[in-house]
Amino acid sequence: MIIRKRLGMVLLAALVAGTAPSAALAIGGASGAAVDYQVQGQIGEVIINPYDIAPLTAIIKNGGYVLKDATVRIVPKDNGQEIKYQVAPKHLLTHGGIPVFGLYPDYVNTVEVEYSKLNNGKWDRVKESYTLYAAPVYSEPNATKTLKAAFFTSADVKKVDSAFSDRLYFVNNFMHKAGKGTRVVWNNPTGGALEWNYYPQNFVIDTKGEVRWYMNANPIYDLKSIYNAGVMMGFKQNDDGAMTWGFGQRYVKYDILGKEVFNRELPAGYNDFSHSLDVSPNGNYFLRVASSNLKRADGKNVRTVRDVIVEVEPSSGIVQDEWRLFDILDPYRDVNMKVLDQGAVCLNIDASQAGHTMSAEDLAKQDQNDKFGDIVGVGPGRNWAHVNSVDHDAEDDSIIISSRHQSAMIKIGRDKEVKWILGSPEGWKDEYKDKLLTPVDSKGNKIDCGASGSQCPGYLSESGGFDWTWTQHTAFKIDSKSKGDILYLSAFDNGDSRGMEQPALPSMKYSRAVIYKIDQKKMTVEQVWEFGKDRGNEWYSPVTSLTEYQKDKDSVFVYSAVAGADFDIATGAFLTDPNPFIMEFKYGAKEPAVEIQLKDTTGYQAMPFSVEKAFVK
Repeated sequence: MIIRKRLGMVLLAALVAGTAPSAALAIGGASGAAVDYQVQGQIGEVIINPYDIAPLTAIIKNGGYVLKDATVRIVPKDNGQEIKYQVAPKHLLTHGGIPVFGLYPDYVNTVEVEYSKLNNGKWDRVKESYTLYAAPVYSEPNATKTLKAAFFTSADVKKVDSAFSDRLYFVNNFMHKAGKGTRVVWNNPTGGALEWNYYPQNFVIDTKGEVRWYMNANPIYDLKSIYNAGVMMGFKQNDDGAMTWGFGQRYVKYDILGKEVFNRELPAGYNDFSHSLDVSPNGNYFLRVASSNLKRADGKNVRTVRDVIVEVEPSSGIVQDEWRLFDILDPYRDVNMKVLDQGAVCLNIDASQAGHTMSAEDLAKQDQNDKFGDIVGVGPGRNWAHVNSVDHDAEDDSIIISSRHQSAMIKIGRDKEVKWILGSPEGWKDEYKDKLLTPVDSKGNKIDCGASGSQCPGYLSESGGFDWTWTQHTAFKIDSKSKGDILYLSAFDNGDSRGMEQPALPSMKYSRAVIYKIDQKKMTVEQVWEFGKDRGNEWYSPVTSLTEYQKDKDSVFVYSAVAGADFDIATGAFLTDPNPFIMEFKYGAKEPAVEIQLKDTTGYQAMPFSVEKAFVK
């Protein structure tokens, strides 16, 4: 009995011992209470590209400790640009560790961090470094003849004033159309611009021309999908540091590490976002979209093209208001349409049509057929307006739009009434004529723009001077310099159809960055700054581009986004990809403080990026 009892106890002990690992696995998982990732420092593991869309970012996990007072420094390359920032407590909590931004691609980076960690009731101050390799940049290729590199082949840093040496620039570029996408158009009803698809190329460069961040769009973008494709545009860094933008049938918000704040389809009554998402001081978003179903006066149902603005409440996505521009403006004003270069209608660049224009007869015939969609033409359902920016003026609760195909910048009130029009007076109906701004000089004297009103001194004189904008982009109010009836407005004057005509030679075209001073009470406009005419055709951007005031340095940022391409002199068509210019000017200066030229890339817009907004605030 004693032997049997002892034997039973031994077997029981063996059974318990044999099952003990299983019990531990059930309680603690494969690693138990330990963490078996490689840990370089005194806290947790490192995750590169933590949210899948920002490969040059990382998070140093907190390792279970409470952290505070963190600072990050990316050790620069020889003669490189330092990125160093503090990390606000909310970001340490949100990411479960220390966010790292600004790694060099295809490079073994040294990242220095300082932080305090709570260890058994005591705060320990730690200073340590991490060795982090980041892979080379990658962008989907599009199999075009001119493509030479993922984003650009090189960056020619021509000039950087010391006051701007800490700048980082967010660049919103994209590729030419690829065979993978652009396979479908809208139906029930027809029209719209669904086929407007270009693979995105979004990145941040420093003032040495080095890429320090880029977007791997694949997890959130699919050229073959109706509702996940389009053209990524309208990027804005919000006051909370996160980025908002839109593409096709979506508008989104992500932080710079790639963490999603929201990713939504457009409200059901609208389609085809592009160009502009304004973040208003009132907290709402103003999106340039189009109507997904409009009953025209002739009874036809169509989707419209780039001619609706909606105001959206960010947290809920509820549409608060809309501006239907085909009801507010004249969608049949064709005077500018007849002189547009059909080879460069925004990004729909067609070399075979370079230098060609449309006649009044061509335009009139359009309403006799059912040809609608992303085509230059008059009437709802065609690209008659091509609105490429919207800016909400919270001071009087109005919007300012840039209409490329009307070559006009227009202010419209909450009541949907036009307040003023900055552009050539040609071709406007009587109901709009008292809304046209009168050009004046610095002393208030009226400027003569000829019998037509389209050929101003700045157009006729080699030395420049007042001119209207032509096929312009980015009509942005300079809030900090405007007050009451006096409004300062910046724009990029692309310059196609300048003077309401095409020049004798394509090489005579030029673009300008320009700032106007508008007296909204007297209904006058004065040109106070311009740049670009003396740069001539090498700085000419027939499409895209941006001019925008920057309050932090009292400067003007300019991106001539498709300049510097080689052209066929006979036709004006592209022979190479463009070589765009990034520039920043001290306010009022005649020459740039920063000039960086990117080689072999097609640009849309760019802007300074604030690390302070992203991590410190």
